[in-house]
Amino acid sequence: MIPMPEWKKERLPLLLIIAVFIVFYFAPFDSWSLPGIFSEALLLTQWYAREHVLLCLVPAFFIAGAIGVFVGQASVMRYLGPQAKKLIAYPVASISGSILAVCSCTILPLFAGIYRMGAGLGPATAFLYAGPAINVMAIILTARILGLELGIARAVGAVLFSIVIGLAMQLIYHKEEADRTAAHMAMPEEQPARPLWQTIVYFMVMTAILVFATWGKPDDVSGLWAHIYEYKWPLTATFGVLLGIMLIFWFHLAWWKIIAATIPAGVLGLMFPHLPELSFTMAVTGLTMVLLTTDGEGANWLEQTWDFAKKIMPLLFYGVLIAGLLLGRPGHEGLLPSDWITAAVGGNGILANVLASVAGAFMYFATLTEVPILQGLIGNGMGKGPALALLLAGPALSLPNMLVIRSVIGTQKTVVYVLLVIAMSTLSGIAYGLF
Repeated sequence: MIPMPEWKKERLPLLLIIAVFIVFYFAPFDSWSLPGIFSEALLLTQWYAREHVLLCLVPAFFIAGAIGVFVGQASVMRYLGPQAKKLIAYPVASISGSILAVCSCTILPLFAGIYRMGAGLGPATAFLYAGPAINVMAIILTARILGLELGIARAVGAVLFSIVIGLAMQLIYHKEEADRTAAHMAMPEEQPARPLWQTIVYFMVMTAILVFATWGKPDDVSGLWAHIYEYKWPLTATFGVLLGIMLIFWFHLAWWKIIAATIPAGVLGLMFPHLPELSFTMAVTGLTMVLLTTDGEGANWLEQTWDFAKKIMPLLFYGVLIAGLLLGRPGHEGLLPSDWITAAVGGNGILANVLASVAGAFMYFATLTEVPILQGLIGNGMGKGPALALLLAGPALSLPNMLVIRSVIGTQKTVVYVLLVIAMSTLSGIAYGLF
């Protein structure tokens, strides 16, 4: 736990992050007379701040912090550790990652959390790839808009990629992982504070809050996804109430603090139903204040959450700014003209697939946005092979994503991971283009 006086030392970075977020959220960048590439960098970062920070990253940081406090290291080592059975570790990593259906940046705090707790490099990178790549909604949208064959190819390729890339990373760094495993195994095993089923239900509720809060509006207004979108905020609020109940009865936080933190969020939700983000922000603020004034597990949870936030948030913002400067927003021009990319990925040649994989790896795609972008590129002559290559590399990687991965596993492992994704995406694109 960080003592209260120590939190005072954290005020400056916290206030700085909040101030930068507020500036990017509210500043009228679209009315500023700036050169095109600088305007694109600022507008992409503003879009990122508005669409991803509050609803995606903040819940992800709290989940990552909870992993470090409420999940026993023995459990992580048993199912995801380097010595865990591969037939268990990799399916668990792939399935648990894919359930989240998040973008390449939101998965990062969760990846850092399980890796810090002792997950093997292989299962951790399988989880890292699976989260944004094996997205059921995105795969269905791909099949409907870009064709059934491309949708199936994306689904099969993403599942295989998560496992093969994880196995490759584990094999390449097996000696280093053996030393890391020995260090984790030498640590004393702690007795869990509550039954395993309670911890599982708790994380399911936290994950549900993340999933429903970020549920995007589908194009089809009559399908299942549209019905879920219609009730996304009532569902989010319901799981938020369940979380509060669990914090009282299972985690023994003061009931009056939880109620005091819940009431303002509920009142704002009733007063401003058209601004659900306001109520969500108040709920997060209330939870933060509860944990800040709590000892034991609650205080440790907030400490872990803040540790992830202050390390990851600056890197993500730097990365999004640079990505906007180089590539611009979808449908807009950055330093590299989009015509160059479109011309380079025409046909199904080797070079086209390589360039599509590299471009996809460095561009930032929010969840589901890659499909309409590819629809436009295919309409301008992009081959089906490069399209698959971009689909397999793009959602799982981005420049901001790479910067954060480097801070977790180091430069060399990050480069190897990126090269594996690019190489496999390229090979898959070439094979799909041929057949």
